[in-house]
Amino acid sequence: MMIRVFLSALGMVGLSASSSALAQTRPEDTEVWSPKPKLVAPAAVVGEPPSDAIVLFDGKGLDQWVSSQDKSPAGWTVADGVITVDKSKGNIETKLAFRDYQLHLEWRIPADIDGSGQGRGNSGVFLASTGPRDAGYEVQILDSFENPTYVNGQAASVYKQHPPLANASRGPGEWQTYDIVWRAPRFTAAGTLASPATVTVLHNGVLVQDNAVLAGETVYIGKPPYKPHGPAPIKLQAHGDPSKPISFRNIWVRELTPRP
Repeated sequence: MMIRVFLSALGMVGLSASSSALAQTRPEDTEVWSPKPKLVAPAAVVGEPPSDAIVLFDGKGLDQWVSSQDKSPAGWTVADGVITVDKSKGNIETKLAFRDYQLHLEWRIPADIDGSGQGRGNSGVFLASTGPRDAGYEVQILDSFENPTYVNGQAASVYKQHPPLANASRGPGEWQTYDIVWRAPRFTAAGTLASPATVTVLHNGVLVQDNAVLAGETVYIGKPPYKPHGPAPIKLQAHGDPSKPISFRNIWVRELTPRP
């Protein structure tokens, strides 16, 4: 008797599934036509900004940047379409604040770089600058071409949190690219963490951070904490190591709408 009931139930499930499938008899039943995605014209040259990008550096000047310390005009050197770090002037950050975005930037370690480990072309891009010095969330910049160091501190790591999935570094003197998708953390009205930050990074076209979940802001010692903040600038680091300073070019950002 129980076997008959079980088989009868299976038949009812099968009939229900068949009825559902029969109810959608046209391909149009599963087509979605609206809302339409916005039109974004891609760049004619790979790496150049698309039509909806905010250009942060086009080779001509630092009018989109200020000192992280006191918000005075950024004091790094601009020549031949390239920004070169001036370590005596400290970190620089964007005048604009951002929440979620897609970022493209290109960086170059000097061909005649000296030093080793963390003292070899050290810099970083802070995806949300929450303070004047090294506060925020850092993706490391470093010469990691045949230059051993701790893996959660090499190029394309989320510093002291996530080692890169691969070492895609080019050698000193060659231009390298970061393409980054940043989703900022969200906080409740009471200031508690509602959802953590995530980041995806392509280094020279290679996926090296795959929607990595951040445990908090970057710290050199200890466990990374979260503190509540809203939209924040993007910051470039003038690291205090003694090696020759690195350079940047072709920096742009696309603001993203929140995830559905």
